Amino acid sequence: MRVLACVGWLLMLALSLGASPAWAGAQREEDLAHHVASAMRRSLTDPNPPRLVFEHAEDGEAWLDEMSARLAKRIPDEFVRRRLLTAIHYEATRAGLDPQLVLGLIQVESGFNKYAISPAGARGLMQVMPFWVRQIGSREHSLFDLTTNLRYGCTILRHYLDRERGDLFRALGRYNGSLGKAEYPDMVLGAWRRHWDYSPPPRRARRADP
Repeated sequence: MRVLACVGWLLMLALSLGASPAWAGAQREEDLAHHVASAMRRSLTDPNPPRLVFEHAEDGEAWLDEMSARLAKRIPDEFVRRRLLTAIHYEATRAGLDPQLVLGLIQVESGFNKYAISPAGARGLMQVMPFWVRQIGSREHSLFDLTTNLRYGCTILRHYLDRERGDLFRALGRYNGSLGKAEYPDMVLGAWRRHWDYSPPPRRARRADP
């Protein structure tokens, strides 16, 4: 009884602190065509450190400031928050994904808990199943590493989006292992639109060089 009471108290404490339970856990392991697996492996290889990918630096700073303010309640540490957002923007952009979509997915999947584990064993921010490491990665890859997890997650979502010929609703269903059901895609798209939708502010006119 004491153990049950302790577990219940810890759950209530987590919920009061805004923690979210891990949602994922049903990504399907599949036999990948050789060229698909090779392309996914190549996408995991990038020696460059994460950075904001904007044509103009001031646009990147405006995005980072805005997203950081929105994320502050979930991640109070500003340095950690801005580092995470920079990595999200970089990995999403590399994969041809909207960074705001990825933010919505992470909110639903893990509540921004990099150590989240689903009942089925999906891990980290984007709740990646460990079989992906065997299929397209290396044994030394840790899915609890921030950048590694984001790179896997974005690569996998890109794969599903390509497989579904750009149909985001079906790609999200495959990502969660709930293809054909509306609940998960609706949750991710709702989180994206309600919390992370972003329109850049008008850029100030630059003075012409004399």
